[in-house]
Amino acid sequence: MAEKLKIIPLGGLNEIGKNMTVYEYGGEIIVVDCGMAFPGDDMYGIDCVIPDVSYLVKNKSRLRGLFVTHGHEDHIGAIPYVLKQVNMPIYCTGLTAGLIRLKLQEHKLLDSTKVVVVEAGQTVKAGKFQVEFIHVNHSIADSVAFAIHTKMGTVVHTGDFKIDSTPINDEVIDLARFGELGKEGVLALLADSTNVERPGYTMSESAVGKTFMRQFTGCDKRIIVTTFASNVHRIQQVLTAAAACGRKVAVTGRSMENIMRVSTELGYIKVPKNTLVDLNRLKGLPLNQQIIVTTGSQGEEMSALYRMAFSTHKQVDIGPGDKVIISASTIPGNQITVGRVINELFRKGADVVYDRADLLHVSGHACQEELKIIHALVKPRFFIPLHGEQRMLQIHSRLAQTMGVAPNHVCIAENGSVIELTTKHMKCETSVPAGEVFVDGGSVGDVGAVVLNDRKLLAEDGMVVVVLPMSSHDHQLLCEPEIVTRGFVYVKESEELMQTLREVALVTVDSMSTRKRKDDSEVCRAVRNAVSSYLYKNTKRSPMVIPMVTKL
Repeated sequence: MAEKLKIIPLGGLNEIGKNMTVYEYGGEIIVVDCGMAFPGDDMYGIDCVIPDVSYLVKNKSRLRGLFVTHGHEDHIGAIPYVLKQVNMPIYCTGLTAGLIRLKLQEHKLLDSTKVVVVEAGQTVKAGKFQVEFIHVNHSIADSVAFAIHTKMGTVVHTGDFKIDSTPINDEVIDLARFGELGKEGVLALLADSTNVERPGYTMSESAVGKTFMRQFTGCDKRIIVTTFASNVHRIQQVLTAAAACGRKVAVTGRSMENIMRVSTELGYIKVPKNTLVDLNRLKGLPLNQQIIVTTGSQGEEMSALYRMAFSTHKQVDIGPGDKVIISASTIPGNQITVGRVINELFRKGADVVYDRADLLHVSGHACQEELKIIHALVKPRFFIPLHGEQRMLQIHSRLAQTMGVAPNHVCIAENGSVIELTTKHMKCETSVPAGEVFVDGGSVGDVGAVVLNDRKLLAEDGMVVVVLPMSSHDHQLLCEPEIVTRGFVYVKESEELMQTLREVALVTVDSMSTRKRKDDSEVCRAVRNAVSSYLYKNTKRSPMVIPMVTKL
C-alpha cells in the first residue's frame, strides 16, 4: 500500500480564528498553530473558544512537535489549554516564543514545556518531517511560513502573510525561497484566505507611520493611540513619530505593557532615547508633549481605553484636551462595542480620529494580487485554502484555478476533514472529531450546548421559580406555592399573573395521585409543564421554570 500524507485541519476553516492544522506521515504527527476564537454574541459567559483536540489526545504518542507561524491569539491562544491534555515541544521564532512563554507562565506550564526558538531560514527535524522556517510579512513581527518536507513531497503552509516591500524592520518576505521551492516541486500549498475578496495589493505598514507624523505634528492636545497590542511595528512607529515631534510616550493596559516588555527585551522594538516614561511622570508634562499608547481598539470592557472613556481608569480621565487615534480595524462582531466607546469619547469632548480613509490601519493579510504571486512562485500540484469563512475559501479556490491548479486538485475542506495526498491523487472522504470547546473561567470543555441553551433562555426570557412547601407525612401542599421571578416580570407589578401561577401549580399538585406526589421529580415535572404551558399561552414568553419541593 502506497504511503500517504494526511492533512487534518482542526480549526480555521469556515471561520476566522482557532487555527490549527495536523500533518500526519509515516505514523508520526506534527501540528501547525494552536489558536483560539472569540465567543459569539450567543455564547453567554464564555471567555474563548478552542479547537477540539481529542484526535491528538488519542494519538499523543505519535506527536513530534507544535510549529507556530506567529504570535497572534488566533494562532497561539489555545496553547496552554491544549498542553494540559497533550505535551509536545513548541518550535517558533523569538517574539512568538516570548509571547507563548507569557501564557505558559500564567498557566504554570513554563517549567514542563520545551520551547525551541528557531530563526527564519533554519530547518527543524521532527521525526519524519523536516520543517523549514520562511520569513514573511504580517501585522506582527517574526512571522513565518513553513515548507514541510517529507519523502512524499513538500507542502508550503503560508500562515498569515502579506507582501510588504517597505516593512518597518527592512526584512521583506523571502519570495526568492518560495520561488526556489516552486522550481524544486511543491506537492501542496495551504494559504491564507482572509483578504482574498479584495483586489490589488495590501498597503505597506510604513504608510501608517506617515499618518502618525501628520496627526502628531502641530497638535496641541494630549494624544491617546489605541491599537492591537501584538502589532509591535505599529507601536514602533508611534514611538518614532513621538520622538520626532518631541513628545514623551507612556503605555497602559496589561497586554500592551506585556508586549512592550517582551519586545523591547528581545530587541523587536527600539525605543528612541528619553521617549518612554512612566504614566504618572507623563501627566506632569504639557498636553502637547504627551502620548499614551493603550489597549482597547475593539471596545473590550476591561481594556484601558474603555475605562478611560467611562471614567473608571485610575490614572487617565479623557476630556476636551485629548485627541484619540484608533489605529485598528474593527473585528467583525465588535462594531457595537467599538461604537459605544467612540460615542462616549465624543460625549467627553475628545477629538476622535477613527476613519480608515486616513490610513490609520492597514491589513496584515494578502490581497488577490499578492496571493497570485505566491501561487505563481510555488506552482503547487494541489491546493487547500485556509484561514477564512466559506465564501473566502471558495473565492480562493477559483483564484488558484486561474493560476493553473486543476479543479480536482483543489480541496475546500471542513474542520476535521482528513485530506489524503499521494504524489498523484488527493481525496477527502473521512473525518476525525473536530469542533468547538468552550473555555469558561477555569473550566475547559465543561460548558456544552445544553448549558449555553439554558444561559440563552435565561438571558432572553428570565426564570420563574415555583417553591412548593409539602408535608413529608401525607405529601399534601401545606400552603400556596411561592413564585419568585428573575428577569421575567417585576412581581409587584404583576401580582395578578403571579396569583394565577400559584393557582396553576396548586391545581396541578392537587390533581396528582398520592403515589405520584411521593416522587419529588414527578411533582416538579408536572408543575414545570403546567406553568410553562400557561405562560407561553398567555404571555408568548418561555422563561426557564424551576419548581422546588421543600419537605416540612
